[in-house]
Amino acid sequence: MQMKSLAVLVVLAAGLGSAGVLIATGSVPGFKLPWPSGAPSSAPNASDTATSPKPLAAPEDDAAYAAFEQGQFLTALSLAEANAAKGDPQAHTLVARIYDQGLGVGKDDITAARWYARGAELGDLPAMLAYGSMLATGRGTGKDMTAAAEMFEKAALTGDAMANYNLGLLFLKGEGKPENPNRAASHIRYAAEKGIAEAQYDLGTLYQKGVGVPNDALEAASWTSKAAAKGLVAAQYEYAVMLLRGFGLNEDKPKAIPYLKAAAEKGIAGAQNRLAHVYLEGVGVTQSQDEAAKWRLLAKGQGIADDKLDLMLESLPDAERAKAQKAAQEWRDKSLVMQ
Repeated sequence: MQMKSLAVLVVLAAGLGSAGVLIATGSVPGFKLPWPSGAPSSAPNASDTATSPKPLAAPEDDAAYAAFEQGQFLTALSLAEANAAKGDPQAHTLVARIYDQGLGVGKDDITAARWYARGAELGDLPAMLAYGSMLATGRGTGKDMTAAAEMFEKAALTGDAMANYNLGLLFLKGEGKPENPNRAASHIRYAAEKGIAEAQYDLGTLYQKGVGVPNDALEAASWTSKAAAKGLVAAQYEYAVMLLRGFGLNEDKPKAIPYLKAAAEKGIAGAQNRLAHVYLEGVGVTQSQDEAAKWRLLAKGQGIADDKLDLMLESLPDAERAKAQKAAQEWRDKSLVMQ
C-alpha cells in the first residue's frame, strides 16, 4: 500500500521566544512527500545506542490509500485492516489516522494510539511521529515524555526534519532527555536548514539568547527573517521589531511595516499595539489617528497595557472614538468569519 506519509508536528513550549516560549502549535495531521529513505550523514546523532529503523519498501497494492483519497473511508479502513493483518506497517498508520480524525467512524484516540504504536513498532516513520505526539501530550495513552523522546529519536535518525526539531525541543526542556542546550541547538538547526519555519524561528531565538549557540544578533535576525518569509506569525512580529530597532540589522522601518501588519492582521496583540504606535507617529506609513485608535482598541481588548495610547484614545472626540470602536468591531467580526 503506497501511502503518502503522515506529517505530525509536535512543537512543545520550551521557555524561549519573543513571547517567552517557543512556538506551540500542537499536532498538525496531514500527508507530506517525499519521505527520507535513510539517515543523511549531516543529520545529528539522536543517540549513541539507538538504531535507525530500516527503510521499508512500499507494497504495490495501494487500494486502501486510493479509497482514502476518494473519501471512501470505511472502504479504506476495511482494506487497510486486511493489509495490516498481513504485517503492512503503513496500513497500521492509515487505520490509526482514520480513528484519530474520526473519518467515517467515531473519533477514538485510544484505538488510534494502539494502531500508531503497532505501526511504529513495525518501523513506519509517520507512525513514530504520530505516536510520539500522542505520548508527549497524553492523548489516547498515558503521557510519557521518555517514550515520546524514544519515538522522535528513532524518527530523527532517518533524517526527518520534524522529528529532529521535536527531539531538539525535548533536549532544550530536559523532558524525556537530559537537558542539553548544545544537542538541542544541533537538532533544531538541522530542522531549520531543512526549511521548518518553527525551527528557523526558534533557532533565531537561541542565537538571540545565546542558548546552545553563541549570542549572535546577525544570525538571530537571519533565521527569524527566514521564518517570517514563510508566514510564521510570531516570526513576522519578531522580525518587524528587529527591523524597527535595527537589532542585528540596519534599521529599516519601511521594510518592517508589511511584517508588522501581517502579524497584527493575524491577531498578535503585541503587533497590533506596536502598529498603533506606528500609525500614531507616522513611522513608515501615512500618519493616521483613526488607524492608531483602531489597532490600540484591538490590542487593549487582548489585555495589552499602554498608557500613552490610552491617553490618545481619551483625547479623541466622541464621534472619532465611536468610529474607531466600530472599525475595531468590524475587524473582529471579519476575523471570526475567516477562522
